[in-house]
Amino acid sequence: MMLNVSFPMLRVIAAVVFTFTGGAGFSEAHNSRNGPVLTITGLVGDAEASGLLEVDFEMLEALPVTEFSTTTIWTDGVQTFSGVELSVLIEELGARGTTLTAIAANDYAIEIPISDAVPGGPIVAYKINGSTMSVREKGPLWIVYPYDQKTEYQNEVIYSRSIWQLTQIVVQP
Repeated sequence: MMLNVSFPMLRVIAAVVFTFTGGAGFSEAHNSRNGPVLTITGLVGDAEASGLLEVDFEMLEALPVTEFSTTTIWTDGVQTFSGVELSVLIEELGARGTTLTAIAANDYAIEIPISDAVPGGPIVAYKINGSTMSVREKGPLWIVYPYDQKTEYQNEVIYSRSIWQLTQIVVQP
C-alpha cells in the first residue's frame, strides 16, 4: 500500500521509526524502489534531539525539482542537472546547524556552510541530462552549483564543495 504523505510527514515517520527500532533502517518501514541513497544525521528534526533520516529517491523526487544547465570542470560541455535545491532540503529537514559535512562513498568529506544553501544556489542532483546518475557517472547524488550563472561559483573552494557520490550529510552546530 502506498501512502501519500508530504516530506515533513516522512521526517516524523523516520523519527518514530528510529525511536522505536533502535535506529534500524528507515527503508524497512518505507517501501522504496531502491532503498536509502542518503543518510542525514545531526541537528535535524526536533529541537530537543539530534536525528537520523535515511532518504530514498522517492522522498527526494517528492520535493520541488530544480533544473539548470551548466558546464563543470569534470564534464565535457554543458550538462543539465536536476535535483532538489540544497536550501529546500535543509528547510524540509528542519536543520538547525551552521555547517553541513558532506561525505562521499569513498569517505571524501567536505564542510559546506549552510549559508551556501540559498535559492538559486546548489542542488543535490540526482539526474544529469534527464537520466539518473550511476556511481561511475558521479552519482547517484552530486552537489552541483550553477557554476555558469555566478562567477563566485567558479573557484577552488566551491569546486571542493561539489561532492559527488554523496552518501551522507551531517548537520553540525
